[in-house]
Amino acid sequence: MRFLKKFPCFQTGVITKLIAFCHLPKAQLHTHLKPPKANQKLNSYLQSNYPTKALLLFREILRKSVSTIDSYSLLYVLKACTQKSFSIEGKQLHALVIKFGFEPILHLQTSLLNLYSSTSDLMDAHQMFDEMRSKNVVCWTALISAYVDNQKPNEALQLFRQMQMDNLEPDEVTVTVALSACTDLGALETGEWIHAYVRSKKGFSKDLSLKNALINMYAKCGDVKAARRLFDSLRKKDVTTWTSMIVGHALHGQGEEALKLFEEMKETSKSIGSPLINPNDVTFLGVLMSCSHAGLVEEGKQHFRSMIEDYDLKPREPHFGCMVDLYCRAGLIEEAYDLVSKMPVRTNSVVWRTLLSACALNGNVELGTQVRQKLMELEPTYVGDSVALSNIYAAKGMWDMKMSVRGQINQRRAPGCSSIEVGGSGISQFVAADDHHPLRSEIYEVLKSLVVSMKDDYGYSRLTLFLEE
Repeated sequence: MRFLKKFPCFQTGVITKLIAFCHLPKAQLHTHLKPPKANQKLNSYLQSNYPTKALLLFREILRKSVSTIDSYSLLYVLKACTQKSFSIEGKQLHALVIKFGFEPILHLQTSLLNLYSSTSDLMDAHQMFDEMRSKNVVCWTALISAYVDNQKPNEALQLFRQMQMDNLEPDEVTVTVALSACTDLGALETGEWIHAYVRSKKGFSKDLSLKNALINMYAKCGDVKAARRLFDSLRKKDVTTWTSMIVGHALHGQGEEALKLFEEMKETSKSIGSPLINPNDVTFLGVLMSCSHAGLVEEGKQHFRSMIEDYDLKPREPHFGCMVDLYCRAGLIEEAYDLVSKMPVRTNSVVWRTLLSACALNGNVELGTQVRQKLMELEPTYVGDSVALSNIYAAKGMWDMKMSVRGQINQRRAPGCSSIEVGGSGISQFVAADDHHPLRSEIYEVLKSLVVSMKDDYGYSRLTLFLEE
C-alpha cells in the first residue's frame, strides 16, 4: 500500500476501485481479465523501443479501465521499467502484482527479478528468486545473469554450480551467461570445463551464440590459440564471431594477425554479399587497438576514416580513446591532445588519463598540467591523477611542485585488486599490502623468494624496501 500511494496515477478514487476489484470473486475476476487490446499496444511500444510510451499508456489504463489489466499488461510494463531501470516505479508495479493476486505467476516473478537486477538491487532480485516456489532453468539463468550484469562474476559461477547440484541442467543461454562470468574473471579452467560440458550435449553444437561466447572466453582468458582453433573450425560465422577473434588478437598484442583477419572478414562479406558480417563499431575497436599496439599510425587513421565514410558508423568514446592511445604510443602527444579537444562526444576521464600517462612517459610537464586540470573537472577526488602529475614533476627535478601536488592529496588511493583461479578451489582475490588474507603468510613468503631470485639473477631490488617495511 505504501508503494501505491507514491504512484502518481493513484488518486483516491482509483485506489478504492482497485481494492474493490481485487476482492471480486474468482469467476468474476477471470471475466474481467480477458486480454485487452491495450496489451497489443503496450507490446508494440516495447518492440519499437518506446518504453516510456508504454508506461504512460499503462498509467492511462489504471485511471480509466483498471478492470482490463491482466498479467500480460503487468508483464509488458515491467519490461518497460526494466529497459529504463526505473526503481521506484518498478517497486510500485511489484505492489500492483501483489494486489492483483498475480505474484505466483512465474513469468512475472522472473520479470521482477530482471527489473531489480537492472536497478542494481541484487538483494531484492535474489529475494525474488528465493520466493519462487518452482524454479526452472529460466529463473536460474535470470539470477545468474543478474550477478554477471552487476559485476559479481564469482557469485554468478557459484550459482551456476549450485544449479547443477540441484539437478537442473543448464541450457545454451545459461551456459553462455556462465561463460561471460568466466571471461570477466579470467577463469580459464572453469571455462574449459564448461566447454567440455558443451561438447557432451548434442544440441549445443548448433548454437552460434554459444560458440561466440567460447571464442570470447578463450581469447580474453589468455588462450588465443584455443580461440583461433575454435574460430577456424566454424563453418558458419557472423559478425560477432569475426569480431571476437579480431579483438582477441588485438588484446594480446597480435596486431598483424588481427588486421589480416579483418581484411579476410571484409573479403568474405563481399564474396557472399551478406551484410550480416559487415564490420560493426566493436569490430573497429579491435582494428584500432591492433593499429595502436603495432604502432601503425597511418593505418589507424585510415581505418578510423573508413569506419565513418565507408560503413556509416558513428565513433563512440572508446574509438576516440583508441586513437588517443595510438597517438600517445607513437609519441604524438600534441596530436592526441588536439583530437581530444575536438571530440564531438563528451570526453570521459579514461581518455584524458591515457593522455596524462603519455605526458608522464615523455616528460611533458606543460601539457601534463593542462590534462590534470581537465581531470580535476571530471573526477576531482581521484588520487591517481595527482600522483601521476607529481611523478612528472619529480622526473624533471621540480621538487617544490611535486610536494605541492602531494600536499593536496587528502585521501589514500584504493588498493588494486587481483584475482587468480586456483584449481579446485575457485577464484581467490587479494589486494596490495593485504594483511587480512587467510594465506597472507604463504603469499609473502613466495613474494620474498621471488624478489631474492630477481635480485640474484638480474640485480633487481626495487621491491626490497617495501617488503622489509
